[in-house]
Amino acid sequence: MQHWRHSRRTWALSAALWLALALPGWSTAQDLTEYSVKAVLYYRLAQFVYWPENKPPPTPMQLCVVGTNPFGNALAQVDQSSGSARFVLAPGEISSCQMIFIPRSESEHLKFWLERASSQQLVTVSDIPGFARAGGMIELPLEGERVNIVINRRSAKKMGFGFNAQLLRLARVIEP
Repeated sequence: MQHWRHSRRTWALSAALWLALALPGWSTAQDLTEYSVKAVLYYRLAQFVYWPENKPPPTPMQLCVVGTNPFGNALAQVDQSSGSARFVLAPGEISSCQMIFIPRSESEHLKFWLERASSQQLVTVSDIPGFARAGGMIELPLEGERVNIVINRRSAKKMGFGFNAQLLRLARVIEP
């Protein structure tokens, strides 16, 4: 069992790195910082979400970052030329967002952000330790040198969201 978990986590990291390298502007391995990988994952996660009531995802999808932007210029390096999604930093109002990233700098305000998101139909993503167990949908923890994916299916189901089987195979799924 332990070997299988290690293989799955290695696969998740490999997939994240492949995604990062597959995008223009990511030419060398030294460009792949923690937040470079997380920026690509955040952008790509929307493709693996089933929206409530079998609706197609909104186009363009607004991927918002609340609080302090931890990504630096990594978001600018993500190729958004398809027009399917765009990043919005520190939105004044999250009602125009479809996904929000709650960075570690907002740890003290996590309950506030989760309550605001629950009043909207938003996918919540964060790298705050314990985010998924606290009621967030997708956590991107750094474990060693690896960025992993943790999904709280119960929180997502409450809001009507589901996830593609490919993402669920890559992620550690919890249902607290």
